[in-house]
Amino acid sequence: MKTTIITLGLLMTAGASWAAGPMWVRDAKVSPDGNRIAFSYKGDIYTVPYAGGDALRLTTGEAYESSPIWSPDGSSLAFASDRNGGKDIFLIPSSGGVPRRLTFNSAAETPEAFSPDGKEVLFSAVIQDPASSAAAPVRSQGELYSVPVEGGRIRQVLATPAVNIAMRPDGSFLYEDVKGSEDKWRKHHTSSVTRDIWMHDAKSGRYVNLTSRAGEDRRPALSQSGDVFYFLSERNG
Repeated sequence: MKTTIITLGLLMTAGASWAAGPMWVRDAKVSPDGNRIAFSYKGDIYTVPYAGGDALRLTTGEAYESSPIWSPDGSSLAFASDRNGGKDIFLIPSSGGVPRRLTFNSAAETPEAFSPDGKEVLFSAVIQDPASSAAAPVRSQGELYSVPVEGGRIRQVLATPAVNIAMRPDGSFLYEDVKGSEDKWRKHHTSSVTRDIWMHDAKSGRYVNLTSRAGEDRRPALSQSGDVFYFLSERNG
């Protein structure tokens, strides 16, 4: 009995110290000027100085809000929210203010990037495959869309999945593909369904596979010059 009591006491102490710090901080994105970080925590959107300090809470309420992305000038953030039932795209000033709804489809929509001029938000969703597509209409195989930041009709950018977009100034972008419904967190997985980094050329419309291999390559990020990109990979074990 004494051993059981001691063990429980240690577990309670460890649990208390674990809960003392903010956990479940997700979706961290650094602002274009490098001064602030946007993130989601317990279903709300916050920003915090990059050097550390007090976090500014941008959203409140019972809705679950996530996936913040910065506009090119850093003046606003797009994020996903289920405050109206479905998961829609909203826009809010990065200094705080009233969120404005941009999408109204019943599909779940996730913001991926702003256009280089900041006039559109690109987002991924499973809405509608084009009639010419040979792909099977399954939930794991979404499409890429854009919506004007002033509101209006959405347009389809790509008929194939494109997530974690890294946008270039000329409108070309790098992205992570989604080939199937295999668990993306499966460790050391090697097969034809693992994710690769691709580039979509805005001028020619060409797709270029930048990391063709039978292993996970994910989350591209461009250098400031745009000549080099970084990504996560399991290629070294």
